[in-house]
Amino acid sequence: MELLWQRPRRKTLVEWPEDVDTRLSVLVRAAAAAGEQTSRSQVLAALVTAVEARPDLIAELLHAYRRLPADALTADNTRDDLPPVRSPGRARSR
Repeated sequence: MELLWQRPRRKTLVEWPEDVDTRLSVLVRAAAAAGEQTSRSQVLAALVTAVEARPDLIAELLHAYRRLPADALTADNTRDDLPPVRSPGRARSR
């Protein structure tokens, strides 16, 4: 059986606020804390496939995101209860 996560890949350029990017790293660390070995792309793919393609739901998610205050992720981005995870490849500049 062929699995979705093993299908041919496509690179996608995503531009978003730095705090959202840091949040993705926090999610990877949370997966590591649960014993998962994963990547940023697998976490993103899991989130995209988990959401139903219902227009009202997508609109609700967009509205909620657009109303978040600038410091909404600050506390979560500094969590020290999750293990550090080093991404393979070149280190990203900040």
